[in-house]
Amino acid sequence: MFGQRLRLARKKAGLSMQALADSVIPKVSAQAISKYEAEKMMPSSAVLVGLSKTLGVSIDFLMGGQVETLKGIEFRKHSGTSARDRAKVEAIVTEKVEDYLAIEDILELVPPANPFGDLVTDEIESIEDVEDMARALREKWLLGLDPIPSMSALLEDKGIKVIEADLPDRFDGMACDVKRSDGKPDTAVVVVSNRTNVERKRFTLAHELAHRVIRATGNPGINLEKAMNRFAGAFLVPGEHLIKEAGAHRHGMTYHELVRLKHLYGVSAVAMLMRLMQVDILSKAVIEYAFRSYARTWRVEEPEPIRNGEGFGAFERPQRFERLVWWALGEHLISPVRAAQFLRLPISTIEQEIRGPQD
Repeated sequence: MFGQRLRLARKKAGLSMQALADSVIPKVSAQAISKYEAEKMMPSSAVLVGLSKTLGVSIDFLMGGQVETLKGIEFRKHSGTSARDRAKVEAIVTEKVEDYLAIEDILELVPPANPFGDLVTDEIESIEDVEDMARALREKWLLGLDPIPSMSALLEDKGIKVIEADLPDRFDGMACDVKRSDGKPDTAVVVVSNRTNVERKRFTLAHELAHRVIRATGNPGINLEKAMNRFAGAFLVPGEHLIKEAGAHRHGMTYHELVRLKHLYGVSAVAMLMRLMQVDILSKAVIEYAFRSYARTWRVEEPEPIRNGEGFGAFERPQRFERLVWWALGEHLISPVRAAQFLRLPISTIEQEIRGPQD
C-alpha cells in the first residue's frame, strides 16, 4: 500500500526517483526510493515526514489503509491531459476519500442500502428508454417533477460520495468505485472541479449518476456517453414539467424565456436548448439555427450564468463530509487538531467555531 501511494504522489509531483531523492530531507538515494515503491523497504519516520512535505501530501495519504484502489475510473476531461495530470487527480481523490471513510468509521456509520434496486441495466433498446429510466429513478426516489435543489446533496443522501476539489485545469471531474482494504463494500465516488460553473457541475453529477444506472447500452447504435447526457437532461429537466413551463410545439422562443428556463432548472443554456428539442417543444431546425447564430458561442461562454451563492449556486456543493467532521468534533470523538486536518482549516478557525462569538 505505501509503495503504491508513494509512486502515485511522486507522479503527481512530476518527479523522477532521482529528483525526489535529491529533494527530500533527510537525504535518501534513488535506490531507496525504488525499494520503497517496490515495498521492499520502509522509510524511517524522519524520511516519511520528509517525503510527505516534499510531495505535498499528508502522512495519512502515504500510510492510508482505507482505500486499496480506485476502480473503473472515468475522467471528465478536455483533450491534452497528461499522465501527470491524471496521477494528480487520482492522488487528490484518494487522499480525500481516505479522510471521508475515516470520519465515517469514527462515527460508526452504516452504508445505505443500494439506492438503485433493479433499475440498473446494461441493455438499452432505444434512446427513449433512457428517458423512461430517468423518470423511473425520480419515481423511485420520490422526487416528483420539480427542479432538484442540489444534485450534490441528493447523491450524498443516496450513498454516493461527492467531492469538490482543485483539479488540474483540463479536468471537469471524474467518477470511480473505491475498493476498500478492510473488506467493506465498494464506495461510489463522483468528483467535480471547484472551477466548474454551477450549470456544468450539476450536469456532470447527473451524467455520472447515469453511469450508475446504465452500465452499458448493449446496442451499437446507441453511444454510451450520448445516452448518459440524455439521461442527465431528462433527470434534471423532466419533459412533463418542461412542457407545462414552456408550452408544447413552439415555433420559436425568446432569449428571455431561455434564460428563465435555464435558471429554473439549473442547467446551461446549451443543455436547455437540447432539452427543448428532445421533448419536441422546438424543432431540430430551430435548434440548429440557434447554434449557427445567436447561440454559437454558448458552448464556451455561458450566457447569464448562475452565480455562486445565488439560487442553485447557494446549494450546489458537497456538504456531508464537513457536516460529519463537525458532528464527530461535537461528540468529542476527534480533537480540534484532527478536525483542522480533516477540513484543511487553521486550528484557530476551528477553535473559534467551537467557542462561538465572544463579547
